[in-house]
Amino acid sequence: MEIGIIGLPNVGKSTLFNALTNAGAASSNYPFTTIDPNVGVVPVPDRRLDRLEELFKPEKRTPSLIKFVDIAGLVKGASKGEGLGNKFLANIREVDAVIHVVRLFEDPDVVHVMGGVDPVRDVEIIETELMLADLDVVEKMLERVSGQARTGDKAARERLASLEQMKECLAQGKPVSSLGLPAEIFREVQLLTSKPMLYVGNNSEKRNAAAAQALQKLAQEHKAGFVEICGSLEAEISGFSPEEKAEFLKEAGSEYTGLERVILESKKLLDLIVFLTAGETEVRSWIIPNGITAAKAAGKIHSDFERGFIRAEIYSFEDIDKYGDEKTLKEKGLIRSEGRDYLMKDGDVCLFRFNV
Repeated sequence: MEIGIIGLPNVGKSTLFNALTNAGAASSNYPFTTIDPNVGVVPVPDRRLDRLEELFKPEKRTPSLIKFVDIAGLVKGASKGEGLGNKFLANIREVDAVIHVVRLFEDPDVVHVMGGVDPVRDVEIIETELMLADLDVVEKMLERVSGQARTGDKAARERLASLEQMKECLAQGKPVSSLGLPAEIFREVQLLTSKPMLYVGNNSEKRNAAAAQALQKLAQEHKAGFVEICGSLEAEISGFSPEEKAEFLKEAGSEYTGLERVILESKKLLDLIVFLTAGETEVRSWIIPNGITAAKAAGKIHSDFERGFIRAEIYSFEDIDKYGDEKTLKEKGLIRSEGRDYLMKDGDVCLFRFNV
């Protein structure tokens, strides 16, 4: 999955990106420090994979991956090209979801391009620009499709009706995601406001609680995800060794760091689940859409697995975690045999049988 990171300049986007990826993207007290998009691939944290590694002691451990795309800060007027806005907006049209980093911290040494901290205002500025950019795209498509619809083309007429709905929605200042249209309608159009949104509030260690509460309330109203982090602290933690990170989390009484919560919330936002494979050679996690069948999941590993699918031998992570080995699971009848149409569940541990 691919997640775009957006926000106003100087809100901490590149700091977040650096902490996520350790990629060393430019980060400083100037708008538009990032010009070309930075791309980083990050492993998805999963304590279940840690446990399977402990049990199976494999030669190799392979986590699922997520790609983050950090684009330059957007400004008011971005949809009309202000601050290279058109170029920046084009960079996120094809991502699966969007992380909107919103500044919650007060710091006189870091310029706020709007003059002061106001998360609701900042969100409205960015989302207005996204809607205006989408409106421009929809209006151009309407011109093209209306001609096709006049010829009596049924598919074109249906598409025209959908585009007219989108235009009216955007003109009213609402994202097209609020229409509740089927996801496939947006695959060709690639509208920015059709994508799932996660607000990441970037706070300081001297927490601005009022700003955080305002952003969380807005996220609930917009049916968006919400995670609050301290970007500077997360940047520091990202350089810790696994032992140091574990000790930090233990002291904080938390299972995951703020950055890990951002990744996990992104996965949740896209309605993705994880299945696992485990053995002496490798333990591995695989990200798949919720609702996928066993045969399609097998195809994620290799197309031959789907083509020659016979059955899937499946047990739950909770059972292997509890009993500690597959032999005990077999004795207790906890390993199931499932057919190709079985709907995969999060935490399924699978062995696929196939013949080609």
